[in-house]
Amino acid sequence: MALNLRQKHTECIARMLNLNQPVNATGTANEEVYKILIYDKFCQNILSPLIHVKDLRKHGVTLYFLIDKDRKPVHGVPAVYFVQPNQTNIQRVIADASRSLYDSFHLNFSSSIPRPLLEELASGTLNSDSINRISKVHDQYLEFVTLEDSLFSLAQKSSYVQLNDPSAGDREIEEIVERIVTGLFCVLATLAVVPIIRCPRGGPAEMVASALDQRLRDHLLSKNNLFTEGGSFVSSFQRPILCIFDRNFELSVGIQHDFRYRALVHDVLGLRLNRLSVQGEKGGMRSYELDSSDPFWVVNGSLEFPEVAVEIESQLNKYKKDVDEVNKRTGGTDGAEFDGTDLMGNTKHLMNAVNSLPELTERKQVIDKHTNIATVLLGEIKERSLDSYAKKENDMLVRGNIDRNELLGVLRGKGTKMDKLRFAVMYLISSENINQSEVESVEAALREFEVDTSAFQYVKKLKSLNASVATANLASRNNIVDWAEKIYAVTAGVKNLLSSDRQLALTRTVELLMDGKPNPEIDSYLVFDPRAPKSSSGTSHMRGPFKEAIVFMIGGGNYVEYGSLQEFAQCQQPVKHVIYGATEILTGVEFVEQLTLLGHKMGFGSNAAASTR
Repeated sequence: MALNLRQKHTECIARMLNLNQPVNATGTANEEVYKILIYDKFCQNILSPLIHVKDLRKHGVTLYFLIDKDRKPVHGVPAVYFVQPNQTNIQRVIADASRSLYDSFHLNFSSSIPRPLLEELASGTLNSDSINRISKVHDQYLEFVTLEDSLFSLAQKSSYVQLNDPSAGDREIEEIVERIVTGLFCVLATLAVVPIIRCPRGGPAEMVASALDQRLRDHLLSKNNLFTEGGSFVSSFQRPILCIFDRNFELSVGIQHDFRYRALVHDVLGLRLNRLSVQGEKGGMRSYELDSSDPFWVVNGSLEFPEVAVEIESQLNKYKKDVDEVNKRTGGTDGAEFDGTDLMGNTKHLMNAVNSLPELTERKQVIDKHTNIATVLLGEIKERSLDSYAKKENDMLVRGNIDRNELLGVLRGKGTKMDKLRFAVMYLISSENINQSEVESVEAALREFEVDTSAFQYVKKLKSLNASVATANLASRNNIVDWAEKIYAVTAGVKNLLSSDRQLALTRTVELLMDGKPNPEIDSYLVFDPRAPKSSSGTSHMRGPFKEAIVFMIGGGNYVEYGSLQEFAQCQQPVKHVIYGATEILTGVEFVEQLTLLGHKMGFGSNAAASTR
């Protein structure tokens, strides 16, 4: 069995809801023990994609509240707290205990609680004479959001801005790195694996890899460590490889328009925590969940949008055919909507029809859901010419240039202000040789539509610094993340961006790292093995091929990279398994907004709002 992060994460939460006792064979808690669940906003987001409200009852949870809401006392039941270990939450727990809101408190922190906060909790409850109400305190190591079986986010906002802010000091950078390391440690603890770590030299990737290596080494020295490799869960004797990258490794993927279904739904409709709201056919907003329980989403998420439209029509025709078949067998009317009211005929056919009703009804609901989503998407595609943006951006990346009239035609054509800005930035990134007069024409076209050009100016600055990288290397370091180091990939990665089979540079690099063979593209990558002596170079542990990988993107990931990695893994013989994660999952708009903010910090651009409309 391959590493399944969603399953492991859900199992850990189920155990926590069962007062940290083993759950029964069905994966649910003991319903005899009713309890109240208290969480903060961050932990609510952790729970949301994994445990539905209707599932909470299966785990014995009858009431649930946000920790910062006013709550009335409820006696006779234990309270399960699931919160981040910070001072605000500790003070709230102390206040709740001193007011005797609940008989017993089972405190679960999303990551390890620092000793000063633990002491504050102890002294606060002691002073209020309520320490006897604190039944248990647990470090859960669950401080990340699992969206799919192989997709996670640390939900750490604006990390790209924070790491690339020219005014950021060493202390601030170290704190961000520490938060990222804590999140990754939680993921590895949940999977119960200690991987081989690989990363490019320099910049945030090396800083995170080095700090994570040290954190794992320190933890492995403790008697009761969290990593029980060799147990029943680990899918093979071989450890997985953890590949850490920085967003600057392949900047373009975070900006470009993509025409695949999963990426389009996220980028255009704002999929968040596996949920989205769209305009319904009969007016009003409809909310949908898109996760592993939706078979259409799982199978077709990686297809281009036109193929998805064909598949929806195909499934609808198959559904109608199956309904007609049931109606024929039971004496119903051909083409009638299958609602179970027109069932006649012999008992055998009647029973078969009744048994097929739930499955047919569920299929129809899935078809209706994706028909509605696709209809809304199609409206956006037509209104904004998103198919044209996606095609022309791909063409630019492949050719390294674009005809000037075509370039300006796109910028003056359909699309939101943000669409135009993203296209302009993609032009900068993909162009091997920058034509100054052409750049000025692009800026003029953007200003014509009142687009804030800060992000464009910022990337242009990165390009110029990249061109003089040798000089920049000699410059004084006023930031841990040296400008020259973090900028190199803005153009350096583009030449490797698309191989003949249009594979992303990230996917190509992960493939090489998983092969574990010497290759000039990855020979300079650092190796960290937390289980090996520190003096060892780790080369003896590089031997591939690796069957499993965890790929982590610092500064924001996206569904384009996730889809590309899953496609690569599924095409291998035997099939490989790749888990993808990032500091946060960003749409193209959200990432360009971070570039815009950096542009402002550098003193670029206008004050015009980079509106998405």
